[in-house]
Amino acid sequence: MQPNTLLDALLDEAGISHAGLAARVNLAGRARGLSLRYEHTAVARWLKGQRPRGQVPDLICEVFAGRLHRMVTLGDIGLGAPDQSAAPAGSSLSGFVDRATALWRSDEQQRPHIVGAPAVTGTPAVMPVWEWENPPEDADVSRSGHTRVSMADIKMLRSARAHYELMYRKAGGIAIRARIVRFLNAEAAPLLRGGYSDALGRQLHRATGGLVAVAGICAYDSDAHGLAQRYFHQALRLAKASGDRGLGAYVIALLVNQSLHMGEHRQAVAFAEAALRAAGHQITPALTTDLYAMQAKAYAHLGDGSSALRCIRCAESEAERIRPGHEPDETGYVQPGLVNVQVAEALLSLGDLPAAREHAAAAVGVPAHDRGRVHRLAMLSQIEIRQGEMDRAARTAAAMVERARGMESQRLRDRLRAVRQSLAASGSADAEEAAELIDGALRVPL
Repeated sequence: MQPNTLLDALLDEAGISHAGLAARVNLAGRARGLSLRYEHTAVARWLKGQRPRGQVPDLICEVFAGRLHRMVTLGDIGLGAPDQSAAPAGSSLSGFVDRATALWRSDEQQRPHIVGAPAVTGTPAVMPVWEWENPPEDADVSRSGHTRVSMADIKMLRSARAHYELMYRKAGGIAIRARIVRFLNAEAAPLLRGGYSDALGRQLHRATGGLVAVAGICAYDSDAHGLAQRYFHQALRLAKASGDRGLGAYVIALLVNQSLHMGEHRQAVAFAEAALRAAGHQITPALTTDLYAMQAKAYAHLGDGSSALRCIRCAESEAERIRPGHEPDETGYVQPGLVNVQVAEALLSLGDLPAAREHAAAAVGVPAHDRGRVHRLAMLSQIEIRQGEMDRAARTAAAMVERARGMESQRLRDRLRAVRQSLAASGSADAEEAAELIDGALRVPL
């Protein structure tokens, strides 16, 4: 049995206790001539996944409809047909909002079946991207709810996205994930369930989509890949509701990056192509640059050198078109040197060490935020090791460890472990000293 997160979320929204729901169901049953004697323990069993018998699911819908002043279906309370309770991203926007906010609540409560869920592959992984790219579009995203949404609320969501992204870059996703999920539950969920016009609703969905994407990034950085994927899919659905194709392409870039990490290289290529194809004029040079650079890495891992080099040329060409100040906040991560480090990784996979070294050195030679700098130093160190320059590699690795201090990130730990393994295998005294520095950093538990 899977826990019923939708019913749990509706209880929270309606402000009803377990005992309160049981009493209301008994009362509603009496009006239908039924003699029911449910207590709070029965509600606890329903929340664990047990399905109540007979007319009780309909009675639960009736109770919530009266409390929330809107129609509530069996699917809304997690008691519909199997395909109804796990409806795809292309289903009604109202139903999507209910499922999304239920996930946020379960994540905040650290429910194991949510936090530890594996990433999906195959059709379930591809469908959200296909649904984003293809009709139908949302004709009207307006909603009537008790909380009236204003532009001040949307500005608050935008400020929160920038705040949590900056914290992520400085401290890592493990430290920040709980904070952003708590914010989604306390601030974003009531707004999505509130009242707004179509025009204001599109801005609300865009602002929330950007925030949910950062929650996905933090989950990815914490090694919670199934959860990260669900956040990315949510952000993609919110992007579609907003009508902002550029935001959707940004979210797909996050899915491309995750696909690369999981070794799904053909999927990474296909997702990047979908973003480049469907975003049209709304995609910016910075995002186009990153998508081509990640495609180059995917092709390099697949051993397709000609396609990798073609994508490298496209990425370098697009990078020249980037105009600082003319990009959305989400693409701020595409800083000078990012293309170089991506290209260095592709060239390393292709075995072109001199060219990879040139690009990695160029990436390290320009300013970057601390997180990006750790990745750049790690790439340069690994190339120097491959070239047999152990003294240089040890110094680069020491700088990498110093820059990583204070960050809680599984991805950065992966980088440190990979460099440490290469250093330890060399037998060099300087390399052994650098490896000990990395060991010291890795001893601190996350």
